[in-house]
Order: sequence, then C-alpha cells, then structure tokens
Amino acid sequence: FFARKATDVGADIALIEMLDTFPPDQRDGLLQLLDALAEQGFVDMSQLSREQLFANISLASREAAVGIAGLVSLTLFMTYGLPDPTTGQNPSWKTFGFPGPISAAPDEPKTISPIVPSGDTTVEADVAIIGSGAGGGVIAGKLAERGLKVAVIEMGGYFNEADFNQSELWAYQNLYWRGGPQRTADMNVALMAGSCLGGGTVVNWTNSLRTKDWVRQEWAEHGLTDVATDAFDAHLDGVWERLGVNKDCSELNRGHQAMQRAAEKLGWSFTTIYRNGDTEKYDGAQAGYMGFGDQSGAKQSTLKTYLADATSQGAEVVVRCFAERIIVENGRAAGVEGVYTDPESGETARVTVRAPQVVVAAGALESPAVLLRSGIGGPAAGKYLRLHPSCVTLGDYGEDMQAWWGAPQAGLINEFANIEDGHGFLVEGVQYTTGLAASSTPWSSGATHKEMLSAYRDGASFVAVNRDHGHGQVTIDEQGQAVPWYSVTDPLDVRIIGRSIEAQIRTHAEAGARRIWMFAQKPIEWRVGDDLETFIAKSQRLPLRAGGLTLFSAHQMGSCRMGADPATSVADPRGELHDTPGVWIGDASAFPTSSGTNPMISIMALASRTADNIAEAADVAAVSSLTEVSA
Repeated sequence: FFARKATDVGADIALIEMLDTFPPDQRDGLLQLLDALAEQGFVDMSQLSREQLFANISLASREAAVGIAGLVSLTLFMTYGLPDPTTGQNPSWKTFGFPGPISAAPDEPKTISPIVPSGDTTVEADVAIIGSGAGGGVIAGKLAERGLKVAVIEMGGYFNEADFNQSELWAYQNLYWRGGPQRTADMNVALMAGSCLGGGTVVNWTNSLRTKDWVRQEWAEHGLTDVATDAFDAHLDGVWERLGVNKDCSELNRGHQAMQRAAEKLGWSFTTIYRNGDTEKYDGAQAGYMGFGDQSGAKQSTLKTYLADATSQGAEVVVRCFAERIIVENGRAAGVEGVYTDPESGETARVTVRAPQVVVAAGALESPAVLLRSGIGGPAAGKYLRLHPSCVTLGDYGEDMQAWWGAPQAGLINEFANIEDGHGFLVEGVQYTTGLAASSTPWSSGATHKEMLSAYRDGASFVAVNRDHGHGQVTIDEQGQAVPWYSVTDPLDVRIIGRSIEAQIRTHAEAGARRIWMFAQKPIEWRVGDDLETFIAKSQRLPLRAGGLTLFSAHQMGSCRMGADPATSVADPRGELHDTPGVWIGDASAFPTSSGTNPMISIMALASRTADNIAEAADVAAVSSLTEVSA
C-alpha cells in the first residue's frame, strides 16, 4: 500500500482520458499547468522535490493553488477509486476493508420508452417539463393523472438496476451533473447533483425529512401563505404515502451507532431517519452503494413512482436532451427548444416541444440558466442560491467500522436544527466512497496522505448540513452554460458552521475516536491525549473558502425562488413567473429560503402544490379557449 504509485493502477491514463471530457477552459488550464511542471523538470525530480515544487507553486497565486489542488484531487481520485477492468477491484481497497462491487447488476427491464429522435423532432403537449427529479417527476405524474398531455425533457440518460454496477467512477460519469463533484466558479464549494432520468432521487441517500414548521412560516412570510397551513400537510402526506416512507430500512451501521452513543452521553437528541425504501427489496449490504444507483431496486425514486405514473398515463419522455431555451410568444409560454445528443454517435438533433405551460425543474444549478438563456425571469433569476454548505469530519475508532455497509444516512443528531433565528444544522452520516474520500482527504505529502488512508477502514465520517442565511448566485458564461458562485461571508452562517464543527468533533470524541481529522486543504488532526478545546478552536479558525475548510453541497436551492415581490423573486407564490405567464418553477430552486433539512420531501410537496396550480391554470385556459370558439 505504501509503496504503490498512481501509475501502478493506471491513474495517469485515466486522468488523460478524463481530461477529454472536461469543459474547454478547465482542460486548457490543467494542460497549461502540466506544461509548466514539465518545463521545470518535474519528471526527473525526486518525490520530495516534486512535493516542494507543488508547495512553491501553490504560494504563487490563488489560481496556481487551485490548479495544483485540482491536479492532486483528480490524481488521488483515480488512484484510489479506479477499479481494475478485469477484477473490478482496486488494490488499495483491501487496506480500506472495502469489498468493492458485491453483486452483478440484475437483468431488470426498463419500463419507460423514451422518444429517440432520428432527426429534428417536434412534440405537441399541454405541459412541457424540463427535468425529471424530485420536482419535475412529481409534477409530471400528477398532471398526467389529471388528463394533461405531458412531455418531459431530461438532460441526462436513462439508467436502471440493469445498468448500476456499484462503481463510483461510472456513477459520477453517468448519473451526476458534469461528471461528479464540481466546484463553484470561485472554487469555494464542491457541488454534487444528480443528472439522469429521475434526477437526484436516483442517487440521493433517501433521507426523508418533512419541512420544519419554522421554515414553513418563513416561506409564508414570502407570500406562500398556505404552506404554513394544513393544506401543505396534505401535500407532504401525499408524497410520504406515494414514496412508501418508513423506518424499517434504517438499520444503524457502526458509524451511526457511534453517533448515537455520543449523543446519549452528551444529552443530545438523536433520531432514526425515515427513508423511501421498499422493505421487501431492502438489503443492508447493497444500501451502502445507493449513491451510485440502487442495484437492489429498493429506492423509491421518482423513476419508480411519479415518472412511472406519468408514463402509464401517456406522458412522453426525451432523455439526453439539453433544454436551450423557453419559447415565448405574445408574452407567454409556448414551449421549449432543446438539443438531443445520441450517446453512441454523438450526432445531435433539435427537439421542440410546443406547449402552453412550461415547467422549469432542471435543478437549482440549471433552472436559472434556462431562464437566463431565454431572457425571462426578471432581476432575481439566478440570485439567492442556497447550498447548505456542509463540512465533514473523520474519526478513527481503532477497529474496522465497515462504514460501507448500510444506508449512508440512517440516523441523525437534530439537537441543533434551530439554534439561532431559525437557523442551525443537522449532523448526519455520509456514503462510504474510496475515490471521493481519498481526493477529499487533506494532502500535504504522499507519505502523510497514505498514513491517513491506511486507517480508513477504522474510520467513520460525519457531515454537518448547515442551513444557510446568506446566498450565492448562478450566472451563465459566453456559451450560455450555468456558472454557480458561492462565498460564505454571512456572519450568521459563519457562526453556524463554527458550531457545527464543534458538534462533530465532540461527537467523535465522546463516541471513542482515537483520532479526528477535519477535511481541509491542510491536515488538522487530534489524537487522544491532545487538548480537545484547542483542536476545536483551531478547526473553527479555518477559512471558509478555497484553501481552507473543505465545503460540500448536495442540496442546491433557491435560485429561482417564489415570492410576492418581483424584484426579489422569480415566480409568484403559486409558482408562475412574474414576467412570463405559463412558465412555472417546479424544483428546489423555487424555495424562498433554504430548507434546513435534506430537501427531497420539501421539493416534492412544493411541486405537488405547484402541480395543482398548473392544473387549475390549464383548466381556466381550456374554458377560455372554448368560450372564444363558441363566440
């Protein structure tokens, strides 16, 4: 393990191949960095000299530091996450105690038959829905059952259990936005978002939390008055029932048991998480891979629920179709224009969906980009992006924690959900990974990094999901592509994240960890016998930006938010754009503020509410049309 080099596992070849999939600016930047290293004789240097060169270049400028960090991260990901194509294993996994893929993909037939354009194609519909995840999937299912002709446009591909191979790299390349973890343009936060038919519900960890009362009240103050009433409970209950949410698929693995043990000692509240899993199909051994696609078929994603409902009622689906813009005629929605790309040949075809109602549910990173490319949405389009900026800690417990087993999030500490003005954080578990974990583990030298990873099998990771008060934004570049920005500068957010760092560290220490690491650019470690308070204070002083604390986000929200004021919101309290009738926001980007919880249930309930409003608008339009014909 300690002698093995990245080239021994083919990481160099894999990295070269991955570069070809990068956006041109990122690819060019990394190639320039490699050229600069070659000019300084990097290839002929000793290991120590190479590491010193990396350190020197990183001091030259922020851009140089970001480039070096990116090269290191990609190399580590490939070194520890890349399986051998013959055996399906990576030689480091034995040290990690990780079994790798544990079963072959089942021969599961696909139940949805997407349209495959053979050339430029036009589809007629009552409602065009951009996106198929927690928001778009729910709206498609509900409107199709109401008798409306629905067409769903999905940027990603269509995959099911027959495709899921429990491989981390394959999953990122096929199921995630832009091929896996992507940093914001300012490099401050690493973003994870689903991008496939079913969206984030296919790759999330099935954490099913209802919208908190204080959040519902806050949204009501933005004009969504019914969200704070029993009317919204009906939407929450409907989603809960359709997904089959239960606690029977929430066995606690050793990491969760450590969390529970610490919470009890500290007197903090701990609860078992409700999850949308099929109890008859649930398998704890396979549940740990669900972020790579659930091979067991237990996960009740929109693919298995609302999208299945929609297609059974005649809804049409186009996958691998990038929605370029919304068609606006006479000041209102008239459809969507997109580009389909054949996965085999790479050939493209234009797809036009003509529809008087358009739902934008492409996720909080892509939905504002659609609006901005279309020139609609008003001054708030792309603003108020919330991310639940999350920080991760790793505890070494001195025994094999088998953290790869079981649902990634089956228990949580909710003691601090509301500690200041409706804001706070949750402490949860994370999915066991090898490539992402290795690339996120602080690196200063090869020796120190390997020493940390040598204890990885004994580790359990906790994450703090912080409800953010401040916000970022999404813009578009010269090619019209989404560009997210996010800086943690809001004083309340700084305080909340500091509290969440302390809570994670105390949880590990009380649970019996012998070492604790903060995930940051430079390694910060506590060992039994060290002063815990000093370590907490040092960790809280880490800068909340690139080069400091490593921040992640799997929850993107708010960038096309609903509200009463057109100056500060994109859509009205019903979900329809202030400036363009017939265009609706149907995903997490509609949140007036961040949810403070894993947002799937909140997205779905809000989408259910929006679907009712769309159906009502469609009925009114139909009556109006009949009246005109009669006249």
